[in-house]
Amino acid sequence: MTKERLYIFDTTLRDGAQTAGIEFSLEDKIAICGLLEELGVDYIEGGYPGANPVDTEFFDTRRTTRARFTAFGMTKRAGRSAANDPGLQGLINSQADSVCFVAKAWDHQVTVALEISLEDNLANLRDSVATTVAANKEALVDCEHFFDGFKANPDYALQCVKTALDAGARWVVLCDTNGGTMPAEVALIVSSVLAIAPGTHLGIHAHDDTGQAVANTLAAVDAGVRQIQGTLNGIGERCGNANLITLIPTLLLKPVFADRFETAIPSASLARLTQVSRAFDDRLNRAPFRQAPYVGASAFATKAGIHASALLKDFSSYEHVPPESVGNERSIMVSQQAGKSNLLTALARHGIALAKDDPRLEKLLATVKDRESRGYSYDGADASFAILAHEVLGTLPNFFAVDTYRASVERRHNAQGEEITVTEAVVKIRVEGEVLMSVAEGNGPVNALDLALRKDLGKYSSRIEDLELVDFKVRILDGGTGAVTRVLVESRDGTGERWFTIGVSANIIDASFEALYESITYKLLKTETP
Repeated sequence: MTKERLYIFDTTLRDGAQTAGIEFSLEDKIAICGLLEELGVDYIEGGYPGANPVDTEFFDTRRTTRARFTAFGMTKRAGRSAANDPGLQGLINSQADSVCFVAKAWDHQVTVALEISLEDNLANLRDSVATTVAANKEALVDCEHFFDGFKANPDYALQCVKTALDAGARWVVLCDTNGGTMPAEVALIVSSVLAIAPGTHLGIHAHDDTGQAVANTLAAVDAGVRQIQGTLNGIGERCGNANLITLIPTLLLKPVFADRFETAIPSASLARLTQVSRAFDDRLNRAPFRQAPYVGASAFATKAGIHASALLKDFSSYEHVPPESVGNERSIMVSQQAGKSNLLTALARHGIALAKDDPRLEKLLATVKDRESRGYSYDGADASFAILAHEVLGTLPNFFAVDTYRASVERRHNAQGEEITVTEAVVKIRVEGEVLMSVAEGNGPVNALDLALRKDLGKYSSRIEDLELVDFKVRILDGGTGAVTRVLVESRDGTGERWFTIGVSANIIDASFEALYESITYKLLKTETP
């Protein structure tokens, strides 16, 4: 039987940016876009060019290689032509492949929020889509408040769908904007829409205000829509959006969907789903949700007792899918099962081949678990994992050793009487027995240490000339001023490659220095001639 194609549309960088407490920098957006490309989604909605400096700069360059790079924006304003609407022209002139318009499909919202006539709303939608298609860009339409609009005035809601499709929209997405629709209602309403529009041109966009965004999405797919919108880890405004990290494995692993549909998500990406989810949380500087379906630390955890006994005899007793299928691991509290297959996969990413019965693998696994118990997390710091692996396996070159380092912060008054803060760092290293000492001033102790550490690496200096520290995140693992601190450093070089390293210590400067040291070591490691 030929499977039908489902398309995954990620809106993390736009809907997710509306989450309370989350602000994406340009570097955040670039890094998250890379995670999404790695995962294999079909569309990446990057934000609203023209709405703010970050989104505008993000769309100055095409940021995807496989997924359709998508800009979000409003339809043209009433009373002006599409050619004279700066918002619409900004979308069309961006580097996006596709443009997703938001258009109100609830008559009450049109007259009260937009304060225009129902006919003008349809005209704005029609002209915006037609102008986009004429500019050789794919047009999508998010019918905002569609389900509430359908319940209030089904004829008008359906007119919005038909107008968009007639104007040339590739997809019309039915949005449960308030998140209050029930799964049975979603299925019934989608069935009504199918009377005027093919499911191959319909999508679903569900919010989680009743905790049913995933259920509503699956109900819509079962009823006939073929595009799914959602976000990584379900972030989004209010209670969040449909969680793609839950939806993707459900679609790929559950026969009721897997036997009928196919996606662009490769099995290798599915096997890294847990890592992607946790790396995203690291990027947000927050702890992963332990009870998250599929990818949570407790998703396949069982305490000692009758459950653990049954699990050891037959894993399917208390597991609905194998944990390794989504890159997670089984955790039986008394024995800590699993882990080797995940480790072998991670090693292979760095070109390290080990047999499953190699005793060094057991040693590496024990080392990783010990370090994670002390606060390290390698899901979001793959470069640090590579260094640790080489170190444990005895294959890490001795590039340089740090003898001492010192960072000082002084607040004083300058010659003009202004209060200033001066930061200085001193680093002493050894390269093949030669002692090298460097001093640097920086914008804070971490920046000063970074500059001093990279100032003189002897014969290795030329190999780190294009190395740049991109981002720096700190998370307190325990409460109090003396708490253990985790630092995540993002670096990049002239090849465009980005990598993450981690440091953990009760001293924030020490944790930062560890992450900086490993960043440089990774750069040298990846440029080492075999």
